[in-house]
Amino acid sequence: MTAPQEPSSKSSRSLSEALVTSCDREPIHRPDAIQPYGLLLIADAKTLSVIAGAGHIEERLASDWLGQALPSLLGISRARLETPHMPSLSDVRVKGLNGETFSAIRRNSDSHVYVELEPLQEEKLLTWDIFGEIDATAERFELCPDITEVCHKGAQIFRQLMGYDRVVVYRFLEDGSGQVIAESRSDALPTLLNHHFPASDIPRQARQLYIRNRIRVIPDVSYEAAPIRPQSAGLSGMDMSDVQLRSVSPVHLQYMKNMGIAASASVSLIVDGMLWGLIACHNVTPRQVGEDVRAACRTLAGVMARQLRNKEELVTYQERLRLRNAMEFLSSRMDTQASVLDSVRALAPDLQTLFPCDGFAIVCGTEVFKSGILPEKSNILLMRDWLRLKSNYGVFSTSNLEAIFPGAAHYPELSAGVLAITLPFQKPIVLIWSRIELVETIEWAGNPHKAGPDEQGNLHPRTSFKTWEQTVRGRAPRWNNEQIQAARRLRRTLIEDHQNQQLRELNHTLNTTLQERENLLQQKDFLIREVNHRVQNSLQMVTSFLKLQTRGTSNEETAKALGEAQNRISAIGLVHRRLYRDDHFGLIDLARYLEELMQELCLSLGEGWKQQLRLSLVSVLISADRAINVGLLLTELVINTSKYAYNGAAGPLRICLTQVNERIVLTVADQGQNSIKLESSQGFGTRMMKAVVSSLSGVIAYNNLSPGLQAVITIPIEISQQQHDFMHPDPDSAPQGL
Repeated sequence: MTAPQEPSSKSSRSLSEALVTSCDREPIHRPDAIQPYGLLLIADAKTLSVIAGAGHIEERLASDWLGQALPSLLGISRARLETPHMPSLSDVRVKGLNGETFSAIRRNSDSHVYVELEPLQEEKLLTWDIFGEIDATAERFELCPDITEVCHKGAQIFRQLMGYDRVVVYRFLEDGSGQVIAESRSDALPTLLNHHFPASDIPRQARQLYIRNRIRVIPDVSYEAAPIRPQSAGLSGMDMSDVQLRSVSPVHLQYMKNMGIAASASVSLIVDGMLWGLIACHNVTPRQVGEDVRAACRTLAGVMARQLRNKEELVTYQERLRLRNAMEFLSSRMDTQASVLDSVRALAPDLQTLFPCDGFAIVCGTEVFKSGILPEKSNILLMRDWLRLKSNYGVFSTSNLEAIFPGAAHYPELSAGVLAITLPFQKPIVLIWSRIELVETIEWAGNPHKAGPDEQGNLHPRTSFKTWEQTVRGRAPRWNNEQIQAARRLRRTLIEDHQNQQLRELNHTLNTTLQERENLLQQKDFLIREVNHRVQNSLQMVTSFLKLQTRGTSNEETAKALGEAQNRISAIGLVHRRLYRDDHFGLIDLARYLEELMQELCLSLGEGWKQQLRLSLVSVLISADRAINVGLLLTELVINTSKYAYNGAAGPLRICLTQVNERIVLTVADQGQNSIKLESSQGFGTRMMKAVVSSLSGVIAYNNLSPGLQAVITIPIEISQQQHDFMHPDPDSAPQGL
């Protein structure tokens, strides 16, 4: 029976989805029955009294089994059943009726103890033979070059060990379906090699049980299930997931009958905790497998699973190494001085071979550089616009483009799968690797679109397993995880190269700007030197003129006024000298400036002031123009102290400078008897101080120390724009008529 292609109608998909959902809902772990080749005894976990059982217990074990103590019924000690950390009863042999001997398997739950009894087989594997076979098998697996050879070797070994007519290795695919990738068989059964099976054949809850129970045996598919009895025990619907004798779904039994199988066994292949596949064994006649063979199968399956993981990791490592070497080669050939667009164009042949593909394109704006088999330019631009919206973190990959991008349905022979990188530059660049469709004929073991549940909700497996062919189109070979990760690394490399190039350009611009600033600073330094030289000369001339005037006058008051003027000019000259010597022309250290200012004032006022002066100054950076005004205020206060507090003589004087939040506080305190005159003075100096304090947006206050006076000046370190606008209004904004 063949079919040219898979039905793609909405009704067919709905039928398949309904079937899988219905299979997933079947409670196969709660059958309330066992396979009758063995016996099941269920005892209360506290009393160990048998409360229920299943199978032909009266005919094969004891007629009065119900209610008996489990230890006496089995002929073992109570301690063997009460010790939770010793569940194994592998050495126990239970004598039954009619000369039958059973092996025992113990399972525990919170409230019950389950003991499964299976008849011993006449042929029993020797322990040394099992170990020898395991060692030999492990060596044969290690010598296999790849996964396919491991699976073929595994099928042969398991058939030799278990004696079934057909043994296949069945691997689960990403979509939940499975494929037979290896087989060993006799002529009694047809081949299933390379045949596919739909996901509904092994539903979700069955896969969970395959992880939980590594081996499952059905000696005779025509058995009549043995129910758990008596019903009065109230055990209906109990979880039997761990019971080896658990009865099988009627749907699965009919499925195997339809395949022409009388007995089966399944051994799980678990890789990293996931169900990788199954070793499925089929026989045309009933066949029972003993516990010794099952134990050997579990061990060999573990050995085989480890080798499968090793082979997969080897393939992954080789691909990762190839991509790493290719990336290093690309990085070594990338021109750091060229733009990213120019670099990828120059390296286009190497980029195309980085990921095996049929075509490669570089898209930037409306420009398209392409090589190999690709759609037309207009289609590539449409694909580029769609990719920029769909890319996950800048990288997108698919092996079935037409399924998510309808426009690709018109050219599967040109592009069916893509791997794309989007570079988020000001003018985005998109790199596209494209693969054409790979027309594939899949052989299914029967039509996978079997009928769904009937009107009563009962499931019916398909009846035919003849090869059913499906032609798959529109799909390309998938991109593996290593290639996708390498694409992410390539994207990061190209973005970093672009950022480095921008940084180099910014550094060049910054260096040019710094050089220009350095030239301007040199010019400014020259001008400052020249201005300072001229200012100092001018101030010296004024000071010399005032000294001459002082010498030439006989009026004492005039001489004092001229002396005060000299002190004020000295303060201005000092600011200019400090400004010239400071590395930061706009800012000066106010504490250092005031200390030097006081040294010069002491020389001007008299040597006695050095012994009377006490300074406590905190370093505060302040603009030069504000420092000039603070210096003028201090000079005026010290001169007034000398004049009013001590009548021109030296006296105790304490000057403090502190910073409180964003304000500075300058305190000048004396101990003179006549200091109160300073507070009430209305002379030129007092009026000048008030004007200067106001220009600094500060306040001045006087405290009577009795004796002495304390002047406290508080000003902000920097003046706000609002205060500046208030004190210096724009003449153009004044109201008309003023």
